Amino acid sequence: MTESQRPSGEYPMYPSYGNGDASYPPPPSHQPAQPIATDPGTTVWPGWGSDADGHGGGGDGGYGSGLPQPAPEPAASRRRARRPVALLVAVAIAAGVVGGGTATVIGRLTGNDTTSTGSGVVPGTTVSQSSKGTVAGVAQAVSPMIVEINATSTAGESTGSGVVITSDGEVVTNNHVISGASSIKVTLSTGRTYNAKVVGTDADKDLALIKLQGASGLKTATLGDSSAVAVGDQVVAIGSPEGLTGTVTSGIVSALDRDVTVAKDNPGSQGQGRQGGGEQWPFEFGGRQFNGDTGNSTTTYKAIQTDASLNPGNSGGALINMNGEIIGINSAMYSASSSDGSGSAGAGSVGLGFAIPVNTLKADLGTLRAGNSS
Repeated sequence: MTESQRPSGEYPMYPSYGNGDASYPPPPSHQPAQPIATDPGTTVWPGWGSDADGHGGGGDGGYGSGLPQPAPEPAASRRRARRPVALLVAVAIAAGVVGGGTATVIGRLTGNDTTSTGSGVVPGTTVSQSSKGTVAGVAQAVSPMIVEINATSTAGESTGSGVVITSDGEVVTNNHVISGASSIKVTLSTGRTYNAKVVGTDADKDLALIKLQGASGLKTATLGDSSAVAVGDQVVAIGSPEGLTGTVTSGIVSALDRDVTVAKDNPGSQGQGRQGGGEQWPFEFGGRQFNGDTGNSTTTYKAIQTDASLNPGNSGGALINMNGEIIGINSAMYSASSSDGSGSAGAGSVGLGFAIPVNTLKADLGTLRAGNSS
């Protein structure tokens, strides 16, 4: 048995911790800090220092102020937090796309589409987008389709107007413009002249169809719908008053369905507006005669009334809406100077002109093309 040679007392003795024996290593000088119970998901240790070296300045044993510190947030929670934000951004983008498309559709339905260009042509018409709704735009578009008609008969020479409706030279005019003519010459807006033949006439409606000889590739007018015309609509009249080819005037539709009576036969001066001061074509309205005696053979039709200026020579020309469509064939005008027996030297429009509705013409075209005359 080996015995220790160390003198007694060289090994320190520690007090017992309940088992009666000495304990090693010795206990710490301070009680270890214990977690403080807080809300779920957060752990706080008391006395955690806030100094730069990790030791607090106001506690015991180097521990800090003991303020609660939240536990680090798990990465999975951060990823889950981003998803609602991404979803909101996607929804906002989709709403912007849908909103933009809706605005485009509404703009097109209301005619306020900002993507339209001014160089295009209004669908179904001859008026450009940039000039739509203006007298200048209508005049520029339709003037090439309006011609001057010079008819010669035993009574002399008279001037009227006409509207080109086919590229090979069909021209619509009033019956009274070409009635009794032995020869007809037609001048285009370009100045080119053609001889013309009568195809058909309808004295009951004061309409006639003539055909230019050897014509081709002509610009043609668009026939509109006179049933859609309303009082107050703005209109343009184009014709050759007193031989002034391509004269443009404007006004409004002042009344509809006016009963106008005109002579069916030549009452001695054929055509409305004889150059050199001849008589105008007479008509009756409201039981009174204007521009002379209508004679015994007359016909009555319902006309569009306009305050657009019409003068001798406008007969057979066009009354046009602001889309460039023909809505009537000008046929009569009131002249105060001629109704009082003072002659036609001072003839001119006083705001009472009349036009045959274009729907009447469209319904009569088959008869006129068939070569029927009445």
